[in-house]
Amino acid sequence: MRPVSNPGRTTLRALLALAALAGALAAPVAHAALFEDDEARKAILDLRKRVDQNSEQLKARQTEQSEQLNQMRGALLDLSNQIELLRGEIAKLRGTNEQLARDLAEVQQRQKDLQQSTDQRLGKFEPQMVMVDGKEFMASPDERRAYDEAMTIFRKGEFTAAANAFIAFQKRFPKSGYTESVLFWLGNAQYGKRDYAQAIGTFRSLVTAVPDSPRAPEALLSLANCQLELKDSKGARKTLDDLLKAYPKAEAAQVARERISALK
Repeated sequence: MRPVSNPGRTTLRALLALAALAGALAAPVAHAALFEDDEARKAILDLRKRVDQNSEQLKARQTEQSEQLNQMRGALLDLSNQIELLRGEIAKLRGTNEQLARDLAEVQQRQKDLQQSTDQRLGKFEPQMVMVDGKEFMASPDERRAYDEAMTIFRKGEFTAAANAFIAFQKRFPKSGYTESVLFWLGNAQYGKRDYAQAIGTFRSLVTAVPDSPRAPEALLSLANCQLELKDSKGARKTLDDLLKAYPKAEAAQVARERISALK
């Protein structure tokens, strides 16, 4: 005889079975969820650790860079100070150089002034080269001064004073290079004051002493003029003939020819 089934029990058993199945199915899911949470926490912790490490490294780098920057600032400050010191030294050197340049210029000017003063002083005593009537010779400053003074007097037409000045020159400088010129102008000064006899002697002295003097032809012509003033036509004619023979190409020779023609 079959047992009679109970619908209530059957339903209860079915529910228990479904619950057991659901528990069996839910267990792996819960385990997986727990596993994932652990991994996430570990990942987060690792990330935090790396962030902390990076942060510390960054801080260390910043600290190092800050120190380096401070060192660079200090070095730049030192360099700036050194530059300022160098500028100051350069300014001092420039000032010193400018002062030295001024001192050197003053010394050079003093030396130049001293040299000029020395040259002027020596010039009062040392003979110098001069040229008179195409002739060069050495003459002392005193000779030049005495000659120039005598010529100045002659040009003023003060013939007596000029004659005296030329005679004084001859006595003071008997071997002077001015002698030829002094004789010529002395003769002219004597002629100017109508001392014809003395003028003739002076002109003869010049021609006799220095026959090749450029003043010799003029001296002969002046000598003839003195003779004419003394009414010595014969003597004047002879003097003019001597002039033509000795110096036929001189300018005075042309005047001599005219005088000879006038004497005929």
